[in-house]
Amino acid sequence: MTSAPASALTPSGLASIDAITEALASVGYISTRAISTAVYLAHHLRKPVLIEGPAGVGKTDLAVSLAKAMDWALLRMPCYEGLDDSKALYEWKYGKQLLYTQILKEKIGLLIDGADNLQQAFGKLAGFQDLFFSRDFLEPRPLLQAMEQSGGSVLLIDEIDKSEESFEALLLEVLADYQVTIPEIGTIQAQVPPLVILTSNNTRELGDALKRRCLHLHLGYPDANLERRILQARVPDLSEQLLAQLVTFVQSLRLENVRKPPSIAESVDWARALLLLHANSLDEQWVRETLNVLLKRETDIQEMQGRLAPLTQAALAATPGARG
Repeated sequence: MTSAPASALTPSGLASIDAITEALASVGYISTRAISTAVYLAHHLRKPVLIEGPAGVGKTDLAVSLAKAMDWALLRMPCYEGLDDSKALYEWKYGKQLLYTQILKEKIGLLIDGADNLQQAFGKLAGFQDLFFSRDFLEPRPLLQAMEQSGGSVLLIDEIDKSEESFEALLLEVLADYQVTIPEIGTIQAQVPPLVILTSNNTRELGDALKRRCLHLHLGYPDANLERRILQARVPDLSEQLLAQLVTFVQSLRLENVRKPPSIAESVDWARALLLLHANSLDEQWVRETLNVLLKRETDIQEMQGRLAPLTQAALAATPGARG
């Protein structure tokens, strides 16, 4: 019997670029053509996607939204310095092994009963040795869990740039062949290859070997039109007037001399904060009192104090009929 073509096995939500855009929109993620194309190619070519860009622009949220839209399991592995295979791949259940050892010790008389000599006794015990490093004593971590999913899954390797270069080498087998090798057990091949998303905030340069195995996608700060659509999806109660003012203000703020410009995550938080404060329109007081939602560095907040009035007025001017 011949196997079904890859297209026949593709969920309807991943059948086309437009279908991906629609599926993501259904869970509140406003995708671009570039994002949907990268996801489409990643699924059909069985290649991971490496997403780079500043924090808060939707890299992690893409993986979370894909899992939600496709009703797939989300296996998330946050990266950090010192991450190794015991936290990423698997770990032996040492407590269970010790308990099993104690049971064997207590029952050893029964186990070797009938053995006429030492060689026969060892032979009877040999059958129990492999049990200590069997699947029953294995604690799977995200990479192994992703290989063992019987349905579709999204494997999110979050902030890979925070890990050490040695960890990249560990990933190469997983990303190249979608398999994990456990010396005591053997090689475990993925039942269904996961859709792998790696994110990076560019805190360090990643190795060429890792990059060659991935499709590359860069997410930057959104333009005004995209930011408006994202805010409409994430904060639907926002009035058209306040939405227009907020987008104009944030877009202008990103052009100012600040070390950490506000990302789309901060824009969404600010919109929700203004709604919570029952603001109908921007005014300088609201902006000053909530500026810490947009800017996360005190030096940036102090730097902008003298610029808030003109930026607020410019935002109000962009919406005829609004009053400060």
